[in-house]
Amino acid sequence: MTRFKKSIFAVALLAAASSFTLPARAGLFDDEEARKAILDIRNRIDGLRRDVDVKLEAKADKNSLLDVASQNEQLRQEVAKLRGQLELLTNDLANTQQRQKDFYIDLDTRLRKLEPQKLTVDGKETNVEPAEQKTYEAALALFKAGDYKNASASFFDFLRRYPDSGFAASAQYFLGTAYYAQRDYRNAITAQQAVIKNYPDSPKAADAWLNIASSHAELKDRPAAKKALESLVSQYPNSPAAQTAKERLAGLR
Repeated sequence: MTRFKKSIFAVALLAAASSFTLPARAGLFDDEEARKAILDIRNRIDGLRRDVDVKLEAKADKNSLLDVASQNEQLRQEVAKLRGQLELLTNDLANTQQRQKDFYIDLDTRLRKLEPQKLTVDGKETNVEPAEQKTYEAALALFKAGDYKNASASFFDFLRRYPDSGFAASAQYFLGTAYYAQRDYRNAITAQQAVIKNYPDSPKAADAWLNIASSHAELKDRPAAKKALESLVSQYPNSPAAQTAKERLAGLR
């Protein structure tokens, strides 16, 4: 029992004792009265003790509540701190995911640029590698710029690197035309004959015959020029080049 509790109990005992009065006629207890008085005091003491215990427990509960409140405040602060950290982590995660998404999109775009692309070349659908297309277009740009020497070298290199390309027929034709523009008529004829032999279904084949005829005419080989024009009309009668060949044949008669 604590000092506080002992003090309260002593006061209670004194109060209980002082509240009991002796019978006036004798000044002494008989046995029955003594037992009743003792029982009454014990009951009062027990009641006071219960009251003291309740008060002490109530005080302890108040202290406990204060402790709980303090702990709750600490927990709220910890939760607030954790929520702040969680928000930062969530934001970092979202940024990381976005960077990963952008990376994969960029990677996919780059890979697609390296993958063969389906293109329609001379009316036919074909798969063309990006590097292949870039090389062909670079050679064609030289040809259109009038740089026939470098254009012929570029087309020759293209055909060496991409012999099965969908651009091969056109590259072969422009190679012959570049030779013709440089007045290299014999190489022009050889190049255009390769178009007719290797790519007979290409729209460039009819134009190749016309270029061959022109090359023979420049070499003053009239019979060979006439034969080339006749072959053109015979093999590709519905082509625009055939109409030009008919007009030239009429001039040769």
